[in-house]
Amino acid sequence: MILTGKRHRFLGRYTVGFTAEGKITGLIAELYADGGWSMDLSPPVLARAMVHIDNAYYYPHVEIRGRIAKTHKVSNTAFRGFGGPQGMIVGEEILDRIARFLHLSPEVVRERNFYHGEGETNTTHYGQELFDNRILRVWNEVQTQANFAQRQAEIAEFNRANPYQKRGLAITPVKFGISFNKTIYNQAGALILVYTDGSIQLNHGGTEMGQGLHTKMLQVAAKALGVKIDRFRIMPTSTDKVPNTSATAASSGSDLNGQAVKNACETIKARLAPVAARMLNLDAPEDLMFEDNWIFCRTYPSHRVSFDQAVQQAYDSRISLSATGYYRTPNIYWNPASYQGRPFYYFVYSAAVSEVEVDGFTGCFKLRQVDIVHDAGESINPLVDQGQIEGGFVQGMGWLTMEELVWDDQGRLRTFAPSTYKIPTISEVPERFKVHLLERAAQDGVIYGSKAVGEPPLMLAMSVREAIRNAVAEFTDSEPNAVPLAVPSTPEAILDAIERVQIAEDALTRQAVSA
Repeated sequence: MILTGKRHRFLGRYTVGFTAEGKITGLIAELYADGGWSMDLSPPVLARAMVHIDNAYYYPHVEIRGRIAKTHKVSNTAFRGFGGPQGMIVGEEILDRIARFLHLSPEVVRERNFYHGEGETNTTHYGQELFDNRILRVWNEVQTQANFAQRQAEIAEFNRANPYQKRGLAITPVKFGISFNKTIYNQAGALILVYTDGSIQLNHGGTEMGQGLHTKMLQVAAKALGVKIDRFRIMPTSTDKVPNTSATAASSGSDLNGQAVKNACETIKARLAPVAARMLNLDAPEDLMFEDNWIFCRTYPSHRVSFDQAVQQAYDSRISLSATGYYRTPNIYWNPASYQGRPFYYFVYSAAVSEVEVDGFTGCFKLRQVDIVHDAGESINPLVDQGQIEGGFVQGMGWLTMEELVWDDQGRLRTFAPSTYKIPTISEVPERFKVHLLERAAQDGVIYGSKAVGEPPLMLAMSVREAIRNAVAEFTDSEPNAVPLAVPSTPEAILDAIERVQIAEDALTRQAVSA
């Protein structure tokens, strides 16, 4: 761990203008990324943070400046979210500060600033218009499923009765762009080999790292060829089969490689269809259906040949049974000089409601319940996606609440062992952890209507930090104008935040008395 780079630490500074209703009218923000001693991936990480500082919110007038700081620590690098989480947490800080300054509910101010409508109010600060905007849809659905209003009342009652333990409830949205920052990486290849016994070898350019990519690629290939999944053998990713592979990153592994696999399968089908048509004495191979290991005419389904028979006949007819597939993401572009363009093929939308209980003596918190609604499009594999959402959320919770990096004056990392570096365990995961995939949500132009699911769930954990902040605010009798809460929100940081809001309250009381 001492030798590896970490997620970039960020400093955000901003000036924001807003109306009495909490609607943002203008923002000037500066983001400083701690790059360490060498550049590594700092520029694209900073770029992703700069284009995600808006999260789900429309800024009418905005100026974002980004800087990379060279320090005497190890070189920092990319991690899940690739700078997006750092930018988005600054955005959420801004919204919460506005809400508390105006003594409005944070969730009300968040909703009032959502992207909405058409044209300018639905266009990002880098010039990309949102099509099929689902922010309000996931927002309303998760509030309903979490019984948000009812639980707010129950928590208020608990807080009145318990002076030393306070509960907080918060809801936060996520809008995350899917595609590589660098346009040239948005491409992928595949290779399909069909053997005369009907077995199929599948090669693609993605790396399986436990996220279920191979499982999804098998499902894509089986659906594309109309055969059952048990005839496939998926091979280890290797550039002697699929050259010039892009990194399996940016949440685009299934999108890019799935389309390449589908492209290769369609080539195979295009070669098999005329063969099957001749075997069936049909004139129009385009009318053929490939389904459940059979090939048949859509208007005469009882007249059919097996996939294996068609493969053998194709071999006998000296027709190639291997095909490469290729895919490049269309209609994306980016001008790195002006920071304008359409860098993302689409956006993933989701929202989370988290409830916490904070101990006023220790600063420790317990996550009591989590409710999530996530837009996965028409999910290829709902169980795989649910696992990614749960894992990403817990990982994000660790980043925001406990995974503190401590460096000494010589730039050496001191938290490099389990004794000094705390990560979430099963005890931090609440028993009531509900994940719901948005229904009737197929996305146009992507692999079988599905959406990426790798990185966006990590940012749902912002709801945990905001819930802690709401609980901290309850340790005063008045509504504080601000609740400064450090990231990560460790027990020490939470105690410090409690002390700050109480000191602020005492100062206001003394002012009132002296007046």
